[in-house]
Amino acid sequence: MNRILFMLALLSSTAVQAQKGATVSFEKWLSLKQVSSPLISPDGRTLVYTVNTTDWANNAYDAELWMSRDGEAAVQLTRTAKGSSFAARFTPDSRFVSFLADRGDKTQLFIISVSGGEALPVTKEEDGINAYEWNLAGTQIVLSKTEPDSKQDKTLKDRYGAFGVEGEEYKHRHLWLLNFNYDSIVLAGQLPCYDSKKDSTQKDSVTTGKKDCFTLPVPKRLTEGNFTVSNFAWSPDGKQVLLNKVANPLILSGITSDIALLTVDTKKMETLVSNPTGDFLNRWSPDGRSFTYESSLNDSISEYYKNNRVFIYDIATKTSREIATDIDEYRSVMGWNQHGLFVAAQEKTRNKLYTVDIKTGKTQLVTLPYDLINNISFSRNTDKIALSARNHTGLSEIYMGSFKQPLKKVTNSTGQITGWNTPVNEIIQWKSKDSTVIEGILLKPANYNAQKKYPLLVVIHGGPTGTDLPDPAAIYVYPLMQWVEKGALVLRVNYRGSAGYGEKFRSLNVRNLGVGDMWDVVSGIDYLNSKGMIDTSKMGAMGWSQGGYISAFLTTNTHIFKAISVGAGISNWVTYYVNTDITPFTRQYLQNTPWNDMDIYLKTSPMTNINQATTPTLIQHGEFDKRVPIPNAYELYRGLQDRKVPSRLIVYKGFGHGINKPKERLAAIWHNWQWFNKYVFGDKEEAIPTE
Repeated sequence: MNRILFMLALLSSTAVQAQKGATVSFEKWLSLKQVSSPLISPDGRTLVYTVNTTDWANNAYDAELWMSRDGEAAVQLTRTAKGSSFAARFTPDSRFVSFLADRGDKTQLFIISVSGGEALPVTKEEDGINAYEWNLAGTQIVLSKTEPDSKQDKTLKDRYGAFGVEGEEYKHRHLWLLNFNYDSIVLAGQLPCYDSKKDSTQKDSVTTGKKDCFTLPVPKRLTEGNFTVSNFAWSPDGKQVLLNKVANPLILSGITSDIALLTVDTKKMETLVSNPTGDFLNRWSPDGRSFTYESSLNDSISEYYKNNRVFIYDIATKTSREIATDIDEYRSVMGWNQHGLFVAAQEKTRNKLYTVDIKTGKTQLVTLPYDLINNISFSRNTDKIALSARNHTGLSEIYMGSFKQPLKKVTNSTGQITGWNTPVNEIIQWKSKDSTVIEGILLKPANYNAQKKYPLLVVIHGGPTGTDLPDPAAIYVYPLMQWVEKGALVLRVNYRGSAGYGEKFRSLNVRNLGVGDMWDVVSGIDYLNSKGMIDTSKMGAMGWSQGGYISAFLTTNTHIFKAISVGAGISNWVTYYVNTDITPFTRQYLQNTPWNDMDIYLKTSPMTNINQATTPTLIQHGEFDKRVPIPNAYELYRGLQDRKVPSRLIVYKGFGHGINKPKERLAAIWHNWQWFNKYVFGDKEEAIPTE
């Protein structure tokens, strides 16, 4: 064993020993590779998918493209140093793969042959590009770009410095057209030509002779005006582009989204769908005569907790008709092709695929041997498909094959956890305080002993329209697998408001946030206790975002836990309302503003009962969180400190709502591990290992 491998093995061994009984280190757990985003070529021969890895050296998560051709073993297609490759697309003739990557010069478009070789740049835009799509002829690309600073912007900044006006700090995104003949420029060994006077950094790439280099094409503007293009799609005949037109690129702009049709040659744009709320385009029909879109139609902001509505718009008659109304859940359009129109929807802890009868709008289940279907890609010219899916006992895998035939598994992600002492995931149900049936995932050790009472850790998902699913190695900032191995049970609660159980269930915590959620958590504990499974003197609870809010509510309204962890949680709905970037969320769930109904804001805020708090509480929060701004963390911390309740506030520097870098995620895991081991398991507080 060489010295580097020896040191890595030593560090891993040291970390595992520090984890007291866990056989898989946090670093190894966080380093699990994940596969996603399958894409099959139009000719059905080539599969491209994404492999996400943990880059500890650069403290980042890296995404690169892998390729399997003619059923052969997959090989890595892209390598982007200190960045990722994403948004893969096949050229219509299936010979090349295009993708976006930041290779030191903003995000640009690249192209690479499926036969191998180096990726060549297609764009060199000063401010980079956001998205792109090929026309079906393979001769043109539509690009989305963010507007650069204007001369007036630069003059104002030079004279008055940096300042911003709330709600006005943005740059519009517009569409540009790129005429691109890759047959003439993508040749073996060919490099782009650069003007050495303008770009001396690329001087080494300059060659002479027309056959030796090519000039990067210059995009031409398609749209302009005081609006942003948020999504777009070429028509099958390549003459028009459907687009979503919104007021601005800010997160709440969706409420202004209309659907327009742009004729490429004339740049004429016609608005087709303009309801009072957001309208969002999905897919063109194969014949280009219609398209699918989503809308809530009414004159209020689209409700977070209600089902979306899916429509088919007929361009000739300019009429819409609703489809898939027989599914009581949020529906996602997955494709519209020669095999039919496909939608996906969640059903409790499973995700299913359906076909839609175009005439009746009714759906029919597509039988596939997977619990969770994530993405599906259809070959345009063949019967081949590719999808990412998993069963509850494994990790996500990529599958490929002929439509309606058994598919071949291309990847072996689940092999990474072979030999791991992973927990057993069991789906359980119980009745809450108001007799609502609640479902949860109970994690038990493989050697579970029914005669023994176990410590219990409750983990609460965010959303609130998230859903906890059976998962052998669930990863975020809570070391569930290691706690189960240490000798605990873990309960993951799909409390009222969770997705997968229908619109009525998702509406049960409207004007009942925190209160009803607490009923669901506590009743789950009571259920396990009634079965003689848990030691109620050794319990803890934790969660992030909405799960952090429920954890904070448990901190100030219960006394049954030995420790609680509040991750990016809301502590005061008034504080949250005036600081968050999604203010309508609060108005919809509480059905009013604090100025008109302070009682509901007090009833549902953890801070209202801060004087009752006694539970040791860890608070974790990102420094620049806009979704749940950090004043919520300081408010809860100050209240607990004044009450002399053991508490600790950890701020992750430079982060927003999520901890999206591996080193800080590792730190957050350790902080939770230490906190609950001390207060629930009674361990002596251990230091985070430094070597």
